[in-house]
Amino acid sequence: MAAPKKGRSASAQSRPGRSLAFILIAIAALTGGMFLSGHPTPRLGIDLAGGTSITLTAKNEPGQPNAINQTNMNTAVDIMNRRVNGLGVSEAEVQTQGSDNIIVNIPKGTNSKEARDQVGTTAKLYFRPVLATEVSGSAASASPSPSASSSSSSKATDKATQKATSSSSASPTSSATSQGRAVTDALKADSTPSASSSASSSASPSASSSASPSANAASAAATKLQAQYTALNCADKAQRAKAGEGSKATDPTVACGKNSSGQWQKYVLGPAEVSGTDIKSASAVFDTQSAAGWKVTMEFTSGGSKKFADITGKLAKNQSPQNQFAIVLDGDVVSDPFVQQALTGGSAEISGSFDQTEAQSLANMLKYGALPLTFKESSVTTVTAALGGEQLHAGLIAGAIGLGLVVIYLVVYYRGLSIIAIPSLLVSGALTYVIMALLGPTIGFALNLPAVCGAIVAIGITADSFIVFFERIRDEIREGRSLRPAVERAWPRARRTILVSDFVSFLAAAVLFIVTVGKVQGFAFTLGLTTVLDVVVVFFFTKPLMTLLARRKFYASGSKWSGLDPTALGAKPPLRRTRRPSAPVDPKEA
Repeated sequence: MAAPKKGRSASAQSRPGRSLAFILIAIAALTGGMFLSGHPTPRLGIDLAGGTSITLTAKNEPGQPNAINQTNMNTAVDIMNRRVNGLGVSEAEVQTQGSDNIIVNIPKGTNSKEARDQVGTTAKLYFRPVLATEVSGSAASASPSPSASSSSSSKATDKATQKATSSSSASPTSSATSQGRAVTDALKADSTPSASSSASSSASPSASSSASPSANAASAAATKLQAQYTALNCADKAQRAKAGEGSKATDPTVACGKNSSGQWQKYVLGPAEVSGTDIKSASAVFDTQSAAGWKVTMEFTSGGSKKFADITGKLAKNQSPQNQFAIVLDGDVVSDPFVQQALTGGSAEISGSFDQTEAQSLANMLKYGALPLTFKESSVTTVTAALGGEQLHAGLIAGAIGLGLVVIYLVVYYRGLSIIAIPSLLVSGALTYVIMALLGPTIGFALNLPAVCGAIVAIGITADSFIVFFERIRDEIREGRSLRPAVERAWPRARRTILVSDFVSFLAAAVLFIVTVGKVQGFAFTLGLTTVLDVVVVFFFTKPLMTLLARRKFYASGSKWSGLDPTALGAKPPLRRTRRPSAPVDPKEA
């Protein structure tokens, strides 16, 4: 009959060491992971580390009154992320605020003027013919031949479907000059880039017998282009960012893009034949009829249809890679389909080894090239590192003062019980710090000033859980129970109260995180994280430690310095089981 109670006692009282060992091992493992990751400190947000915060407000273009919507704004955020990352800023934050604002936070160490120029302009998307291409830093190779198709039958295969790679000696069968004229009409007269048969496969100018000024100018331009292409190393982030810098849409240029193997490919591209504004719509669809998987469909405007038909008709006559066109967004080649025939239907599709994410990403980029939105710079705030350091210093002082006051209160009011509460606070703080440091490189979490405030508020929430537990124990002692049974009887009641209280705090943090944007989310995230950790610490550290110390004479005897003195608490006389009165004895039997 006593087995259930004994079982509960065994699980809750006789094995507290396992829970303590578990949480201490977890802290050690997380700390080791933090140092191994190379990020022993939390990543700081822009308000603490310093940097530039830019607020951009979307404006409708004439004739497009409803262009400001969530889809277009999210696509704009994606493009701006690509831009600031192209500057080598891996810690930049780009997010929407409200219905028509985008906030760009760029940490220190970045050229703020260049960043403002990058994110403050409308994306430029062009379709450019490919004149020559190769894997950057390797022998020349023909790029994978994707193919573009009209809505009737032809298809555009993205570069994910690499069919073959030619040797370094492969070159187009037609002359460089005629190919240049047929594909782009850009390098005219007697000076056009050609696919070299050398290992570099760079674009080279053809010799000209004409000495006219225009021919000389074209030859000089081609020579310059060849030099740029030869020197370009797309594996270098700085060179990628400057590839084709200063080139106009009407000029040939060089560019970089990744192939299906994840290698950087460099290109010589002709002048833009079709612009992003010529695209009416683009979408990612799953081909259920031919089981070809995901593909991207495009619809062109009336003017764009004619341009696209003209250029695809020219490209279809050429050999790889000069039967390809590159889709160039902000100077980066995002796809390079090849063309099998002239596409005259006003629509086309790009198909290949796409998954859903890749297809949707390319469709968004195509749509953004025709996005009827411009952005006006509403405000620019520069936060210096010195100011950020002052804010962090002030936040840490505030946290230390708050923690100190809590500790003083616990020592004065709970006396010996503070030996349990203070280590619990330290464990909670250690877990919070280590997890924040790990979340920086894993999910990009940045500790900003509101997040520091959330951590300070969490000190009170954590201390409140200890107080609930301690007061429940003291209530049991007031009822006349000794310490060890008082701890076990108090725990279920305290546990219920702690869980309800923490659930309310976590729910408030979750709602705040969902409905707010920007730095307030840092406060909500930290508050939610520390609330969860409070439950972990109370269950796996505070309760087991209390169970262990309840076996010590200092606490079990109710010393006045333990915080559990029955006399000071006004305890009732010890509860004793009353005996039934014995039956009267028969005098005769006696």
